[in-house]
Amino acid sequence: MSTEAKIKAEIEALKAHDLDTQDLYREVCAILFFRYGITPTANKLYQFVRKGSMSAPAEALARFWSDLREKSRVRIEHPDLPEGLKAAAGELVVSLWSQAQTSAQDGLVIFRQEAQDKVTESLQSVAAADQARIAAEVESKQTREALRAANERILDLERDLAGERSRTEALEQQIELARRQQITLEVALSDARKDYSAELEKYRQELRRTEERLDASEKRALLEIDHERQMTVKVQRELLQLRNSSLENEEQLRLELDSCKSELAKVRQMLGAAEGKQDELRAGNEKHLEELAALRQTLVQQETRLALLQREVELAQLASKQLQERIASKPTMLRAPRRNRKV
Repeated sequence: MSTEAKIKAEIEALKAHDLDTQDLYREVCAILFFRYGITPTANKLYQFVRKGSMSAPAEALARFWSDLREKSRVRIEHPDLPEGLKAAAGELVVSLWSQAQTSAQDGLVIFRQEAQDKVTESLQSVAAADQARIAAEVESKQTREALRAANERILDLERDLAGERSRTEALEQQIELARRQQITLEVALSDARKDYSAELEKYRQELRRTEERLDASEKRALLEIDHERQMTVKVQRELLQLRNSSLENEEQLRLELDSCKSELAKVRQMLGAAEGKQDELRAGNEKHLEELAALRQTLVQQETRLALLQREVELAQLASKQLQERIASKPTMLRAPRRNRKV
């Protein structure tokens, strides 16, 4: 508490005793002069008391100084001493009293200076303590902020860890699903290969049989055409021979000619039938060629389907490998938050 605050507190305590205004001002003068070493003035008294008019503190101050001078005067009353000696002795006592009071004032000044130095040191210590307290509060606040940030980081890491665990479980489920799909695809691929091999072998056998039928039909057609050509050549030769021998017997030649014509007509009919048969063989051959082309197209489709199945299996294997690599790399990432939390 400051000196002014102490003085105000004591004055308030005096006011509580309901003293007269002059008595209150005299008590305040005594407190200021004797207790705190402050020379009282009328303005200072009025500032502290705030009671009565401005003449009241001046009158009380004049009485205080008069009483103080009266009390500080020393009188020596002795019947045997002359008046001059009494006066000299009184002045000596007054001088000693003044010196003692001066010495006391000097001691009081030194005491006040030491007290002020101690107060200054105390204030400096208090200021240093306040600075240390403020620094400690700032450090504590920073520590709390860091702790809160660390807790939030831990919570974030725990949430990330939970998310990573969930993703890991989802990835493991995807891997298991991919493995099952891979097994299913491999089984389907194996069945497709078996079916494809069996169907391909059936198509190949059918193609061989068709080619054999085509070769046999073509050979028969060629043989029949060659036979008909040979018969035509033979008939034409015989006709020429009959024409050369027409002079012998014209009637016979005519009969033979008619016979040859009829035979030639038969031969032409047979040739037409052979040509029709050849056309039928050609149509059948074209039909077989179309069937062969359809079989080849079916074979190409089966090969494409097989390639697609193989590609799906390769993609499934690649996805399974990537998922396994990601899961293998997850434990290192997931253990890091735990180390941070332990630290």
